[in-house]
Amino acid sequence: LSIIIHYQPTDTIRRHILMTTDEVPTIAPTIVVDSASPRFSPTAAIVSAADLDQSSRVHKRARKETTMGADAATTTPHVVLPHNRRGTLHSTILRRPSPFSSETCELAMGEFDPSTAASVLSSAKVLVIGAGGLGCETLKDLALSGIKDVHVVDMDTIDVTNLNRQFLFRMADVGSSKAEVAAKFIRARCPSVIVTPHHGKIQDFDKSFYRQFSLIVSGLDNIDARRWLNSLVVGLAEVDEDGFPDPDTMIPVVDGGTEGLAGQSRVILPRMTSCYECALDSFPPARGFPMCTIAQTPRMPEHCVSYAMMVQWPKARPFSGEALDGDSPEHMKWVHKKAAERAAFFNIPGVTYSLTLGVVKNIIPAVASTNAIVSASCALEAVKMLSFCSQTLDNWMSYAGAEGLYSRTFSYGRKDDCPVCQSPRRTVTVDPASTLKEMIAGLKEGDLRLKDPSIVGQITLYMRAPASLEAATRPNLAERMDKLVIDGEELTVTDPTYAGETTLALIVCFK
Repeated sequence: LSIIIHYQPTDTIRRHILMTTDEVPTIAPTIVVDSASPRFSPTAAIVSAADLDQSSRVHKRARKETTMGADAATTTPHVVLPHNRRGTLHSTILRRPSPFSSETCELAMGEFDPSTAASVLSSAKVLVIGAGGLGCETLKDLALSGIKDVHVVDMDTIDVTNLNRQFLFRMADVGSSKAEVAAKFIRARCPSVIVTPHHGKIQDFDKSFYRQFSLIVSGLDNIDARRWLNSLVVGLAEVDEDGFPDPDTMIPVVDGGTEGLAGQSRVILPRMTSCYECALDSFPPARGFPMCTIAQTPRMPEHCVSYAMMVQWPKARPFSGEALDGDSPEHMKWVHKKAAERAAFFNIPGVTYSLTLGVVKNIIPAVASTNAIVSASCALEAVKMLSFCSQTLDNWMSYAGAEGLYSRTFSYGRKDDCPVCQSPRRTVTVDPASTLKEMIAGLKEGDLRLKDPSIVGQITLYMRAPASLEAATRPNLAERMDKLVIDGEELTVTDPTYAGETTLALIVCFK
């Protein structure tokens, strides 16, 4: 929002400063008046929505006191006028008792205390995962909400295509780390906020890293990373002898996601609400193309990328036989190169690195306004859960921008057989004449939607890594199940979809 303040004499400016400097924080946006000119000077100022109405009244009152002309010689140049603080989060919601505080809702997080809420909020340590479209908006919202200690994790670098919506970045930042540039921008605009960047994958950090945070706000762009984070925070939440979670070990997660003009935000309280895995059925599998079209008659650039991903990668087994990782820049550059070569052979234009990422990770183009709405909801839930100032979302908000300014909330129930937050033991019925490879395919394509499972029973059936062990157990893939396991045997399954020590127990029953 740009606000134009007319030129003001020294006395008027002094009166205005006295009127508006009550409890102004260092992060507060300011209005700068260049009074060196006899004409008024427009200056852009960022004003939060909560301050808009009050700021408008203050500046209208200031305009009425404006005098022009002869007083120009007595003015002081470059006076900084802080915006009025009345009507903001810290002076209203956090300092007044509320009939709608946290303890009155279904997901009660704690008892709201107006005398300490602001200090609790400023002392909290929050982790933001992702510094892309949602992450940029979320970092800005949290900083302007009074959260002083923020960490941000992102493994990506800035691409020129990001600049149309990821507003913390500039053309000069292209090629730099998103996390580092975003942190630097927020620190420059909000000096009282400590933003610590971490350039890397979320899987690069151990449990002790995540345990230090009061809350996590997730702005990830793919399902696999969300599932990994979900299994991590659920695993960190300990339960007592009666099966109740220990509040001191619970790290709430606010997850946001957008898809074009649609978006959602949700609250996950580990072992209390439904987790991300409980709602996996609501996310359709990635769109595919017929293999005959991909292999024989490609017509679209997406066909070339799919061929490189589905045919050439498994055949070439680059990078010592590693599984394709959509978050690895090296892997994506390899796929892009092979797809571009195939596109050139069939004279198909349009194979770009961004398209390659979109096909491999099933990314749908983002809309800036949707990012702003969803991230605002995530930041609001973060403030409510940290300060207990209002009722926590229970537990899902869905936004349908294509239908207008429409949103709804509902409670997504826990799944009784969720392998992450409920029972990690499942029974699977197989044909004794089927092969281990067929059973693994069923684990990938079924409701578990595993990525690359390793299976151990009384013997090691198959291990995806390291490469030497994968080569040693690969012959088992063609063996019959009744030659590898006995009826009723329990198998331990691990998968890169799940974090750390998360395992799934499968009890094999023959038909």
